[in-house]
Order: sequence, then structure tokens, then C-alpha cells
Amino acid sequence: MGISIVRFKQGEHAAWGVLQEGQIHPVDSSADTLAAFLPEARDKAAEAVKRSGETVDPSTVELLSPVTSPAQLICQGANYSSHRKEGGLDAGRPPFNLIFTKAPSSLTGPDSDIVSPDSIQLLDYEIELGLVFERTLDEPLDDLDSIADYIAGFIITNDVSSRDMQFTENQWFKGKSLRTFCPAGPILYLIDREEADKVHDLELTLSVNGEVRQQANTTQLLYKPEETLVELSRMMSFYPGDVLLTGTPGGVALKLSPEEMNELLNPFEKMDKKVETLNNSQQENAHYLKEGDVITSEITSADGTIDLGKQTNRVRFTAKP
Repeated sequence: MGISIVRFKQGEHAAWGVLQEGQIHPVDSSADTLAAFLPEARDKAAEAVKRSGETVDPSTVELLSPVTSPAQLICQGANYSSHRKEGGLDAGRPPFNLIFTKAPSSLTGPDSDIVSPDSIQLLDYEIELGLVFERTLDEPLDDLDSIADYIAGFIITNDVSSRDMQFTENQWFKGKSLRTFCPAGPILYLIDREEADKVHDLELTLSVNGEVRQQANTTQLLYKPEETLVELSRMMSFYPGDVLLTGTPGGVALKLSPEEMNELLNPFEKMDKKVETLNNSQQENAHYLKEGDVITSEITSADGTIDLGKQTNRVRFTAKP
């Protein structure tokens, strides 16, 4: 059985805890980053539960992102057939794994507001399963039997995206990296080794104002975590506390025809033409996020043994950059 780790604000200080039976058991740790906490996390968590001392009601504290900066946020794009199809792409498995990054400064808490400049008109949501690294991966792999060799556990992430920037400027990093554009948590579920295969049977659900928009199972991932880790190991290194976001399923606000997507991805197309295409194709789309919208994200295992908690983020627009 795995361990449900949370990070929370108690007074002016951030603390680590174990969530069990609806209560937080505070962990005795001075670690101020996830990278520093992970080497001791399992032992410290066991001690906290064993003490059975004073517990904390989660509703009385501010839950923070268990993932802390600095951390690499490496993302897989268009990794579900349903999302590819709605975005004007071929629904089949593509010939390559689409990889991009988000700035770690985009991290925010599971109940924090998503704050967007009011200049953004096409603000979108993307629930994703995040895989958190426990061990350094700094050499090429030939294969990988179990993600537990390197992965500590699972976490809910939301790859919030400005479609305006992403497609008119061809700026995926910029359009997905604004501050608060990566809610994470509330739970970092540290897996036991025998639970690693459950990465292939997790249910993702995202709702906006109570309306289910995204619902899928990780069985539908086109590039599986094991092969993605092998591929990425041949080009880069990962360190404790880094996160791989595995892609979002269908149901996002963005809807494009193949012709529109081809035009938007064309690096030689003029920007004003891309703006016109994007505005014309999305102007009747009511699913983009608006002021006050509430996004709820949940991930559980199909058998109910893993529950990553619930993210609840409210959208707020500001005139400040």
C-alpha cells in the first residue's frame, strides 16, 4: 500500500504530512523542497503515522503543491487519440513522442486560483497524470521493466494553456508557463513497487462548474511511461522532484479542423493570418475558461485503491501582466 503525502501551510511555514483517513499526520522534517524530502519521505511518513499524535484537519489549513521549485516539468503532448482528433491531428499514434516543457514557476497549489492576464481570450484546461521522480536518471536506458526504478509516485497536474500564445506565436513554452498555470496536488501518492503497473489503469476526470469535460483512462496513452522514460533518458537527465506530465485526454476547449491546425502550425504563415484563423474558428466556442469558473480535477485507480485527491481551482483574470 502506498503513502499519501501532502504539503500544507501551518502558520507562516510549509510542512509535510501523511494524509490518512481524512486527517493529516504531520511529518517531522525540515526539508523545504520535494527533492530534499524524498530521500527521507517513506521513513518519516511511517514514523508520523506510528506516533498517532495530534492530527490536522485538512480543511483548516492551506494545501500546497507537493512539487516544489526548482524542478523540471517535462510534458508529453497530444498523447491521447481523443485529444489528437479534437485538435485536428490524426487520431493514431504519431511517429514521434511530442515533448515540451513548462516553467517551474507555473506551479501552484491544488486549491489556489489560476490567475490569467485579461489579454488572454482562449484560456484552456488540461488534466494530466504527473509522474514524480525519486531517483536520478542520468544515463541512457536500453529498456525499463518498472517505472518504480525511478518514479516516486503519482500526482494530479493541470497543464493550463493560453491557446492565443500557443498557436498564434508558436510559443508552447510561453503559452503554458505563466505563473499559476500548473496546479499540482493535493496528494503525492508514493507507490509501492507492486503498484507501479497501476499507472496503466488510472481514471482521469475534469469538470468545469460541475460539468464533466474530460474523462479517460491511462490505458489510452499512446506513448506509455516506460517507453517515454527510456526515450528521454537518451537525451536528458532527470533528478528527484522532477515531474513528467503524461498528456491530456480529449475534452479540452480547443477544437480545430485538420486544415486549421496545419495553418496554425505552419512556421511561414504570417501571425495576423494565424490570429484571424484562430479567432474565427474559436469565436463560438463557449468552453474556454471565464472569470469565476471552478475547475475540479480528480485521478483514481480503477480498483479504487489509489486516490490522488481533488483539485479545485477558481479562474481569475487580472489587468496586471
